[in-house]
Amino acid sequence: MLYQILSFLLDIAVAFVGGACLLRLYMQAQRVPFGNPVGRLVFAITDWIVMPLRRVVPAWGRWDMASLLAAYLLVLAKLLILWGVLGAVTPAGYLPVIALFALAQLAISMFTALLIVYAVMSWVQPHSPLMPIAERLCAPIVAPLRRHLPSVGGFDFSPLVALILLQVAGMVLGGLQGEVLRLI
Repeated sequence: MLYQILSFLLDIAVAFVGGACLLRLYMQAQRVPFGNPVGRLVFAITDWIVMPLRRVVPAWGRWDMASLLAAYLLVLAKLLILWGVLGAVTPAGYLPVIALFALAQLAISMFTALLIVYAVMSWVQPHSPLMPIAERLCAPIVAPLRRHLPSVGGFDFSPLVALILLQVAGMVLGGLQGEVLRLI
């Protein structure tokens, strides 16, 4: 039971802070201004880990590699803590590979959350000052789908289809992780 509680708490903390690091990376890549409440919140959550890493990890074009590394290190730290509590059932050499898959799953979760927020805001508060930010972040995901999906009765199905595709990607990623771990 202690392991389950610890695992749950670590999952929440890493999803929150690691997801914010990935959101920071994505917002910078999409050139979303950080002067809005979302940007300020992301900075407040992630500056403690990203800013020290930025001194040693340079950006790669538009991509803030320090934010990506921060998210990866958080996921890896969670796995190391759980590995230590479990009594080292899995060889430690597998943990960096497992962390890569967990980071990809975290990215899928981040995009899923973005799409849900975007869809709910478009129904409940379409004129919110945060709506342009949500639209800008979700546009690369839903715009290609909008070109192929007709709007039915004024309802845009592209966020729903994107959510389904993200879930499928998560399933494929889980299967791929199992295959890779079997090969190692």
